[in-house]
Amino acid sequence: MEKKLEVKNLQISFRTQGGILKAVRDISFDLYKGETLAIVGESGSGKSVTSKAIIGILSNNSIVEGGEILYDGQDLLKIDEDHFHKIRGDKISMIFQDPLSSLNPIMRIGKQLTEAMILNGKARQTNARNDFNRYLRLLNESLDKVNKAASANNKLQCSTFDNFCILSTNLELAYNNAQNSAIELKSVAENVAFLIEKKQKVDYSREIKNIVSKLGSTVHEYVLSQEVVAELAGNLNAIRSNGNNAIDVENLLNALNELIKVLESGINKKAPNFFRLGYYMYTNNNSVNMSFDNVDQLDAYTRQYLDDNFMNNFIELASTGLTYSFNKSIDAKTAILSLKDEYINFFAKENLNKSEAYAKAKHLSELVKGAINYLDIHKKGVEYSFAPTIKHELNTYFNGLKNNPKMQAKYDRQMRKYNKIVESGKNPTWKVNPPLIVDLELARKNINRAISNLFASYERSVAKAATYDAKAKTIELIDELKELASRVVYKVTSGLAKAKAIELMKEVGIPEPAIRFKQYPFEFSGGMRQRIVIAIALSANPDILICDEPTTALDVTIQSQILELINKIKKERNLSVIFITHDLGVVANMADRIAVMYAGKIVEYGTADDIFYDPRHPYTWALLSSMPDLDTKEKLDAIPGTPPNMIYPPVGDAFAERNKYALEIDYEMQPPMFQVNDTHFAATWLLHPNAPKVNPPKVITDRIERMKRRAQ
Repeated sequence: MEKKLEVKNLQISFRTQGGILKAVRDISFDLYKGETLAIVGESGSGKSVTSKAIIGILSNNSIVEGGEILYDGQDLLKIDEDHFHKIRGDKISMIFQDPLSSLNPIMRIGKQLTEAMILNGKARQTNARNDFNRYLRLLNESLDKVNKAASANNKLQCSTFDNFCILSTNLELAYNNAQNSAIELKSVAENVAFLIEKKQKVDYSREIKNIVSKLGSTVHEYVLSQEVVAELAGNLNAIRSNGNNAIDVENLLNALNELIKVLESGINKKAPNFFRLGYYMYTNNNSVNMSFDNVDQLDAYTRQYLDDNFMNNFIELASTGLTYSFNKSIDAKTAILSLKDEYINFFAKENLNKSEAYAKAKHLSELVKGAINYLDIHKKGVEYSFAPTIKHELNTYFNGLKNNPKMQAKYDRQMRKYNKIVESGKNPTWKVNPPLIVDLELARKNINRAISNLFASYERSVAKAATYDAKAKTIELIDELKELASRVVYKVTSGLAKAKAIELMKEVGIPEPAIRFKQYPFEFSGGMRQRIVIAIALSANPDILICDEPTTALDVTIQSQILELINKIKKERNLSVIFITHDLGVVANMADRIAVMYAGKIVEYGTADDIFYDPRHPYTWALLSSMPDLDTKEKLDAIPGTPPNMIYPPVGDAFAERNKYALEIDYEMQPPMFQVNDTHFAATWLLHPNAPKVNPPKVITDRIERMKRRAQ
């Protein structure tokens, strides 16, 4: 499965008046394409902090003490806000607990839906254009280095590719414009038909004139032909010709329904492969033989023509450029690996010299930058985030080394003054803020981890170098260039955005979306507001959807509807979902894997079947025991006590004080993560080979037996 997100050794704390609160303590997990990962735990367990770190909205008093959140080759903890703008809401979207926190109360719903679409559309066009030009330039430079003597031919081949790509994108642009116009017109026609059916007051003559004027922009041989458009326009004009008062409304409604049907057929009609067609037209004076019976035949012919006359030769040529770029990268990585012991030993020294450490890190960062294969479209290696990561970790360490004594001395002075006032019998009117002390041991650990991760990544890359398939990589690059070219010409107009917004509202179950489009948030119920928030989150077609307790503020029946909706959309769009909740029952029918969090740590991790049929951690037992169902006759167990104060994290297992199964070692040492099976892990000393045998509570074992019987 394709890995969409990696969280590694994440550690986050918060400055509070009482001290430094350890919110997330060294957690790791992966998120795969098309799966739902549920993160479950009580309030204060760190689950929401984790999700906010992923989307880059941690509060100002947060301290990221270590770890990585890797998405698309970038560490989201290290990128700046400008880069995050390209990811947040576009690649990674979030649904919050209270829908009103995501909606502007004085802006119409339609505006809130379309605004992001238009802005993201413009940004995608700009980024795609820049990426397309950069890849082609890098390929040409690489080819020139392989064979200077063939430089003119290299440039000609790349130029030919560029030129017919431009023609292809122009063809696709014309098609997209006609498609978009058809989508917009279909939305307009549906709205007029809806108003007629609802017996609303309509200026029929004006609406017909508007529709007829828009019909002309839908003309494209792969959407609507000139003949079809002329016939549709003629029918509508005939209805309008007698004036508004004489218009036969029933006849108009039938004509609108016929128009909608024809537009839908044109919108759903299969388009040709414009990349192949573009080359055929480029080499045939922009003409094309349209005597083919269907698009599949046209695609087959133009593919053969493209392969025989250009693409096979271009793939062979481009493969040499990609091979050169790859080998150059591997050679550079091999050279860097020869310095492994030098760098690891230097940064492991007990007393790091600041200027030497920064110089060493800068030199290694420059070597790493020179070892990057920029023609590799899969930018997911640690080398892409190494420079900002090592700089950040060094800054944290040396700032702490410099400022810790000052902060401690300031705190001690204030405490002496505070205690003196208390000893005099008075009550101070102020509080002493805790010192902002950097954990130097942890900072050094993070520096060493960044260095070790880099060399481990390079060792894997060098070991797999022999399996490099230049032809397959070339085809991947060409496919990426084709995709980028398509993005360049896909323009989101206000009319298209409105049509798509109405379709989104239908998708998330909003009735009468044409009317709802013009309403304000206060005119929606809580469940409907949450559906609108889901529609806004989906408007950019994200890779990852984070749901942070999206049903907590809703009543039970609406909760079920929203959960079913999220599950349906995930399957239809192949989304990766992170679902944050305090209730295991909520995710029983939608989670693929579950991470149970307590006191900033993942205490159990496995598939949904692992957690519900074979739970191993006492905290998971406690959550399951407090979860109601229709068949349980016994009294449900409440979890005794309260979570620990994470300003003073417990030495051992954080759940020990509330755990009636706690062992003596639970109060002395944190348990490691024991492996139950290939997919199931739990951090409890009860899994140690020498631990006494302890069974889950009867309420859980009975429920598991019932579930197993039903599954048979």
